[in-house]
Amino acid sequence: MYASVRRYRLGAGSMDDLMHRVDRDFAEAIAQEPGFVAYQAIDTGHDTITSITIFRREDQAEASNQLAAGWVREELSDFALERTHVLGGQVMVSRAAAEVLEPAHH
Repeated sequence: MYASVRRYRLGAGSMDDLMHRVDRDFAEAIAQEPGFVAYQAIDTGHDTITSITIFRREDQAEASNQLAAGWVREELSDFALERTHVLGGQVMVSRAAAEVLEPAHH
C-alpha cells in the first residue's frame, strides 16, 4: 500500500462548508478510483487541512495527487485553497479498528 499526504491552507470561506463539499463530492469520487483503500480529510487547525489517501499501488497514489489538484482547481476555487505540501510513500505499518470502515460524514 502507498499513501499520499496533502496539506492545504484555506484562504476563504468556512472550514465546515469546505469539509461538507469534500465529503459530499471528492471523497465519493476518489473512493471509486482503481486501487483505492482509504481517504481521510482532517481539520488540522489554523485554517489548514491535511488529507491522507491510501492506494494499493504507488502509481495509483501518485495519480490521486493529480486528481486532487484538478478537483481543487475546478470545484473549490471559491475557497482559495493553496496546496502547501505533498508527501508520499509506502505504508510500512498499518492498523485500523472496525469503525474506520464506516464513512465519517461532515
